Amino acid sequence: MHGTLPFPLAQFGKTALGAPLLYAPCAAKCKLLAIAGIHGEEAETTFLLSRILRYLKKILPSTAFILCANPDGVALGTRGNANGVDLNRNFPTENWNPKSTFSKPSLESKRITKLSPGKTPASEPETKALLKLIRKLKPAEILSIHSPLGCVDAPTLSPLAKFLAEISETPYKKDIGYPTPGSLGNWCKEHSIHCVTWELPRLAPEILAQKFARLVANNMLTSLQT
Repeated sequence: MHGTLPFPLAQFGKTALGAPLLYAPCAAKCKLLAIAGIHGEEAETTFLLSRILRYLKKILPSTAFILCANPDGVALGTRGNANGVDLNRNFPTENWNPKSTFSKPSLESKRITKLSPGKTPASEPETKALLKLIRKLKPAEILSIHSPLGCVDAPTLSPLAKFLAEISETPYKKDIGYPTPGSLGNWCKEHSIHCVTWELPRLAPEILAQKFARLVANNMLTSLQT
């Protein structure tokens, strides 16, 4: 396994605080874009995707990676970005809602953490940059990694969704079970991009990496690169 990333990163934008937004590009036409860290309090997603990349030996022909879509939020330890916006409620969808959104500080608690969906759809620099990159890459499928609900949420059971549900021993769901106005998943539906949301089980980052990193990397090196 590589101690550093096995290929260079490219910048696709800047955060609200001016930090670079980076991604690992694919070598040819993009079939899959994998995204971690859109919620800053879910830093284990970035940790896992980083470990996955270290098992890869070269740029993949058809897969691109965003290790952290919300680096300001990760640095601040907040779900939203530096403006207090939940980026996964800021996408320009038909159901975008200007009302405040609430999240749980833990699985056992009530939804008491108040966040903004943004003043307008795609108001945030991180959202704008991600949309621009998606339109540039035109991936057939997007993998959005979250935690810690422990399920795989996708409109259809694609080979990737089936694989992730099997290796993580978590249920596949066609819908997460509650409204997500302005989410990346809803935006993808409206633009005919298949989006798989992998909600990691609640485990320590190192355990997540030990259980899944090599398996996912091997899958990307074989079935996803045909």
